[in-house]
Amino acid sequence: MKNIFKYEVQEILKPTNLMEISDEQINDHWKLYEGYVSQVNKLNYDLIELTKKGQADSLLYADRRRRYGFEYNGMVLHELYFGNLTSKLYDLETSKLKNQIIQTWSSYEDWLKDFINTGKTRGIGWAILYADPRTGQLINVFVQDHELGHISEFIPILVMDVWEHAYMVDHKAGDRSDYIEAFIKNINWEECEKRYLQAKEGKILKRF
Repeated sequence: MKNIFKYEVQEILKPTNLMEISDEQINDHWKLYEGYVSQVNKLNYDLIELTKKGQADSLLYADRRRRYGFEYNGMVLHELYFGNLTSKLYDLETSKLKNQIIQTWSSYEDWLKDFINTGKTRGIGWAILYADPRTGQLINVFVQDHELGHISEFIPILVMDVWEHAYMVDHKAGDRSDYIEAFIKNINWEECEKRYLQAKEGKILKRF
């Protein structure tokens, strides 16, 4: 590995003026996302340098490799998370995504209840509505940390961060339920629909 892409913070994804999620909360959370971008670039640099020095069998190299999935997914999931939040009001009326939700859960309300309960799973992590790109099937999944529980090939359609840092500015550590209710009010369903259609068409998911 001689060279690798250098990632940049995607300012275009930063939401503002959300309902019941303050700009102060977003700004605080955004700093963590910036940290993941920085760490991904640092990890890649360290791995290249250690390889050049003939230290690819060292403990330091192994440590960097071990952190790879955590830092990369920390960056990617935050981009998807911020990208599916908006102050604009969108609904799912007559959308292919909503039709599939109803087909899978019988009603939007049943899906929403299941997604909320997924987000309430004890532990730190993420609630993700995934699509199987081969069948269009939808499932709700709880991902621990950033990297544990992802399903290979499945495409994230809706991503909700349920680490405490996602809501501690606006809510107490035990008020995840209030935060989830606020999150639901700010979902960018237009973006989620685009992701679902990309998945159905076998296209690579566009984070930005």
